[in-house]
Formats: sequence, structure tokens, C-alpha cells
Amino acid sequence: MLLESALIPIPSEITMPFAGFLVSQGKMNFWVVVFVGALANLVGSLIAYGLGYYLEEHIILKLVRKYGKFLLITEHEYTKSVKWLNKYGDFVAFFSRVLPAVRTFISLPAGLAEMNIWKFSFYTFLGSLIWSTLLTYVGVKFGAEWHVLGPYFKKFDVLIVILAVIVGIWYINHKLKIVKLRR
Repeated sequence: MLLESALIPIPSEITMPFAGFLVSQGKMNFWVVVFVGALANLVGSLIAYGLGYYLEEHIILKLVRKYGKFLLITEHEYTKSVKWLNKYGDFVAFFSRVLPAVRTFISLPAGLAEMNIWKFSFYTFLGSLIWSTLLTYVGVKFGAEWHVLGPYFKKFDVLIVILAVIVGIWYINHKLKIVKLRR
């Protein structure tokens, strides 16, 4: 959870349900898993927040202008996200924690927007607590049936890869068109 929140792509959607599975086996305590997951998420989020906070905006804008096309980020998107966070900051920090994908990357722009660190920490921990509880509960519910999911996932592996490639190509094409239009 710490690494995921520090912008390293390790999905909590796998780690927390597995911890829940271990809870169902009597090897861990449910509430300890939930609390540690939420706390680790907060610590990782504070690392990403700190990166955003301490990098000066002109440096970030310079990096976006120079390398944004490789990361598929435009200056307009950066500016828009900072304004959005300034306007809805508290709610963004809380609600993003229960949304897959968004939850991993929201801390950096929150730091860039210089959101109040105490509010950010409170809402991040609270949202992460809900997320950790949900994912741990899923793992507990599957419990001994954890192995049953394997064959179902294998059947869809090829389909998932094909869909991911199609969505990835569409997304890159869409972003490149936007970058060309903004020039």
C-alpha cells in the first residue's frame, strides 16, 4: 500500500484481498490489516504529496512542456488539475481514495496545489480506511475459495490483454491529437 501510494504501480486490488485471504486463514487480524493498509497508504501518499509540494511550479511546467508529450500530459491538463484541486481539494482527497487508478496519482497534484497537509492527511487516511476495509473484506469472503478464481481469470486473460491494448492505442492516439491541436 505504501509503494502504490508513492506512485509505484503495485495494485492494492491484489495485495489487500490477499491479506484478507490470510485473515480468513487465521494468520492475520482483520482490523490490524485494515489499519496498517490505510496507514501505509497515508505514508506513501505523503511521499507523493511531498514531491508535488517541494517541486516548484515553474520546474514542473518546464518538465511538462519538454517531456509532457512523452507522458501524454499537456500544460493545459496540468493547469486544469491544479485549479480543480484548489476548488474541490478536500473532497478530491477523500473520494479519490476509493477510486481505482485515480487513488494512486492524486497525491502529487494535491502537493502541487499546496492543499493543507493536515486535511489532506485526514481525508486520505479516512478514504484509505474505507478502501482497505472493502478490499480486505473481499479477501475474507473468498477465504478458502481463493483458488477458485484462478480458472476464471485465466479464461479472460487474453480478452483482458486485447482490450487493454485497444484502449491503450485509443488513449495514446487521442492524447497525441490533443497535443497536436494545442501547438
